[in-house]
Amino acid sequence: MALKDVKSRIASVKNIQKITRAMEMVAAARLRRAEQRIESLRPYAGAVRRMTRQAAEAAGNVPNFPILNEHESEDKIGILLVTGDRGLAGAFNSQIVRAGLRAGIEYEGAGKTTVWYASGRRGVSSLAFRGREAKGAYTGFTDRPSYANAREIAADLVAAYVDGEVDRVEIVYNRYVSALTQEVTRETLLPLQHATIMGDDGADDSLGGRAAEEDAASDHADGKHALVEYEPDPEVILERLIPAYVEISIFRALLESTASEHGARMTAMRNASENAGDIIKDLTLEFNRERQAAITQEIMEVVAGAESLV
Repeated sequence: MALKDVKSRIASVKNIQKITRAMEMVAAARLRRAEQRIESLRPYAGAVRRMTRQAAEAAGNVPNFPILNEHESEDKIGILLVTGDRGLAGAFNSQIVRAGLRAGIEYEGAGKTTVWYASGRRGVSSLAFRGREAKGAYTGFTDRPSYANAREIAADLVAAYVDGEVDRVEIVYNRYVSALTQEVTRETLLPLQHATIMGDDGADDSLGGRAAEEDAASDHADGKHALVEYEPDPEVILERLIPAYVEISIFRALLESTASEHGARMTAMRNASENAGDIIKDLTLEFNRERQAAITQEIMEVVAGAESLV
């Protein structure tokens, strides 16, 4: 390779390295804000979960609400994929798509129908590329999702379940653990009888329910549980809490996914910057070798010319 070409490649890689470093810094700043939003939401989401479960227990038999009516069969499965609008985040988007498609193939192999929903342009485009139409496509907000976005998605999913268009709703998203670690999580959202809301208190761990753990530990230590009187009746309260639970569950998944995306992008851009640095070192070494060879060749030509004159 000519010296000019090597020098040009070094300049190109340096420009790319500047871009990846800038993207890493931007992702790190956005990650800090996303972490703050998650930390603020998790206790609230855990409280909504506990209140809904306690109201359901106080109501005794499950009230006859459309959203609480469990379908006789589960032939139509709705799967919501929570991805990002942009790429350059390593395997963040692809692992969600793979996990969702794997679940869909399992259901289809059992003779069930899969109905797809996707949040984020990457999820929508990936489904379209694979010939799977997304009944619900929600894009343009994954960098900073709002509660209104979660309410919109929840309204469509609840309406599909109540109208019998789907018999079960699952959500697949990246749960944020740290900037280096994101866990693919698959949860059942509807019917509520099979959702994590009906699990034990340990399920609150996934929501970061530190307050719940402290309350539970205090109750067990005292050997007593709080008595709650409901006004109005638990059925009325439950009817109001259920939509809030579905919305807050989706909102939590959106925030978890956003933080995971920023963390994955920050890590990916850091790795890209480091790889660019390695490439620059190799190209610089090659450039120096080529230049040394050219200088040596010129010296040999001058010496040979001088000897021919003797």
